[in-house]
Amino acid sequence: MSGLRDLLSGPDIVVAPGVFDGLSARLVAESGFQAAYLSGASLCYTRFAMPDIGLVSVTEVADALSAIRERTIIPVIVDIDTGFGNALNVQRTVRMFEQRGASALQIEDQVTPKRCGHLADKALVSTAEMVGKIKAALDARTSANTLLIARTDAIAVEGFAAALDRAAAYAEAGADLLFIEAPTSRAQMQEIAMCFGPVVSVMANMVEGGKTPPLSAAELQALGFRLVIFPGGTVRALAFALRDYFTSLRTQGTTEPYRDRMLDFAGLNALLGTDDFRARGRRYAGD
Repeated sequence: MSGLRDLLSGPDIVVAPGVFDGLSARLVAESGFQAAYLSGASLCYTRFAMPDIGLVSVTEVADALSAIRERTIIPVIVDIDTGFGNALNVQRTVRMFEQRGASALQIEDQVTPKRCGHLADKALVSTAEMVGKIKAALDARTSANTLLIARTDAIAVEGFAAALDRAAAYAEAGADLLFIEAPTSRAQMQEIAMCFGPVVSVMANMVEGGKTPPLSAAELQALGFRLVIFPGGTVRALAFALRDYFTSLRTQGTTEPYRDRMLDFAGLNALLGTDDFRARGRRYAGD
């Protein structure tokens, strides 16, 4: 299995769907994707049915990563929000997530508590504070293969030019990838890729109904992006499907009308590898 750094240096853009637990990560890997994105927002949506306004704790995200790593070997990019505090908190966060198998850590320049990058009324820390956090994170990691993604939310707060200036400072501080959140036009996205693509890898975030125009992976690759995440698409598809399923069950009183849109008992066990678990268990059974 290739590491994330190797994938980013390959010929094709890396597409990382959002995940939030072991099952979603297993489905991403089974579908042939080479990387996954552990979305703090998606974890908040699915585990707590709450909005993405900084309510998830560091241990809750770390526990989700541990569960994912038990069953998934593809690279996992982890959203660590603001690092869950100041520079020293960032260092603890980096060590914790690196030990639990993170392939990359994404840190952003919002104040704590943060909010979704596509919501209004965001607030930022100073560029100097964010640079300090980036340097602290880089000092804390034990392997250069644990990549650091620096995200700025400055477009909505300080304007596009200021966002480019912040991104340049974060690249100079040593970030492995840049993530300029919520560009509002294709022209802005093209300028981001042109400004930074030749120097450091840049990533894009596709949010269904968000502020950024939806582009395909091929279109983003043509612009110069090396990584694209679809962090909330998994949850949105799941919520849509479950709402439809529950409506059918409530009105029909049976799951039979929905069977062609479900895994049956055998199908789910095949996905989970139940036979393999049972075979391994028998090897340790007494005579």
